[in-house]
Amino acid sequence: MAGLGITGPAAVLLVGLSFRSAPVPVLEKASAAAADLASLEQDMLDGDCVTEALVLSTCNRMEFYVATTAFHPALDHVVETVAFHAGIPATDLEPYLYVRYADKAAEHMLTVASGLDSMVIGEQQVIGQLRSAYQTADANGTVGSTLHELTQRALRTGKRVHSETEVDVAGSSMVSFALDHALSELGATDMVGRRALVVGAGAMASLASTWLGRAGVEHVTVANRTLSRAENLADHARQAGVAASAVPLTGIPGVLAGVDVVVSATGAVGTVLSGEDIAGAQASHPHRMVLVDLSMPRDIDDAVTGDGDQIRLLNIEELTTLAGDGTRDEAAARAVVAGELSEYLEQVRVQSVVPTVKALRQRASDVIDDELGQLIRRTPGMSDQDHAEVTRTVRRVVDKILHTPTVQVKKLGSADGVNYAEALAVLFNLPAGSSAPVSRSLEPGDAGLARIGNMLSGEAS
Repeated sequence: MAGLGITGPAAVLLVGLSFRSAPVPVLEKASAAAADLASLEQDMLDGDCVTEALVLSTCNRMEFYVATTAFHPALDHVVETVAFHAGIPATDLEPYLYVRYADKAAEHMLTVASGLDSMVIGEQQVIGQLRSAYQTADANGTVGSTLHELTQRALRTGKRVHSETEVDVAGSSMVSFALDHALSELGATDMVGRRALVVGAGAMASLASTWLGRAGVEHVTVANRTLSRAENLADHARQAGVAASAVPLTGIPGVLAGVDVVVSATGAVGTVLSGEDIAGAQASHPHRMVLVDLSMPRDIDDAVTGDGDQIRLLNIEELTTLAGDGTRDEAAARAVVAGELSEYLEQVRVQSVVPTVKALRQRASDVIDDELGQLIRRTPGMSDQDHAEVTRTVRRVVDKILHTPTVQVKKLGSADGVNYAEALAVLFNLPAGSSAPVSRSLEPGDAGLARIGNMLSGEAS
């Protein structure tokens, strides 16, 4: 059978790297600021075989989903585009990438949306990040029916996992996970009598502010490049009964000497908090401080720890090591994912065979028209009534012959690893592009991800 390089119905290709596959420095280079996502997605569409694009960017993963009609050129194009935006050679990036195609890409997105591929199993924040990624791509005009249907299924799956299982009882969001460790570093069980600084005003900063309030923090200062957004988050804290104030980023040095915990979660490219900032604060008021950096690229310079032991920095790299796997209800959550995936793939299977069925029926119609035309020429004396009856009879016979294979190909799809739609296309010599794609996964370390034509071409489906 034909290999993955054939042109066919659009399938989803995922190229990604995350805390599981890549070290933080590589993740930092590959990450894209929110303002750059639109241009990155548009560049993805520049590939001739890429019809849709969506980028999921979080503090510990970058995933590039595209709808494509040809596996090999799409994979090359996506890897080269990511490498160009990251400013590093594709060959340096490839060892850290994982690739999912068709069924495997769908399974991965559903698993991610359910919090089952997160540092902290069961965390809920990623579902909001996926929703935001979809909204960004939709506003950018880079998603169509293929990625729309997959993303909506993933969001539905994530909601079901969190409402129907207890997978997130033990698993918290990355924010609460990090701040739990911050408290441990302070040797405390709550934030009563302590002050905190939150840098940023987005979703993660808001979660941090809420967590600190619930932990009994005495005062929260919110710092942000746009002061009005910092004021807005501080106002929400005050409405929740927490004393709060707002400052611009330039006001951070004046606040540091009086805080015990700093949480930084911005979309900035470059250092927000330097070693000099912390050294200045410690010079005026030496005290134990815990700094939590939830940003990618990192906000806080490693130099903040200095030579002493008063400063503790928790960043994504260390939190990755600290995070544990598994919760008491993970099996139930994975069962939900499996059920939703099965329904989704059945829907895709039915849709994917439509071109084959249409092509088969068109081929049959063309044969009927040709044979009836010859019959008319050979029997000039046939009446219009007799001709109409013969035509109806021939079409009924052909419809009955085609009924079983068309029903079966929709029912079977790619059961047992056999692509029946593709087999039908080959048997009847139907036009190229009328059969469904093949599922595939590639892990980091597979030789030459963007050069794997020889490895995959010619494989049976």
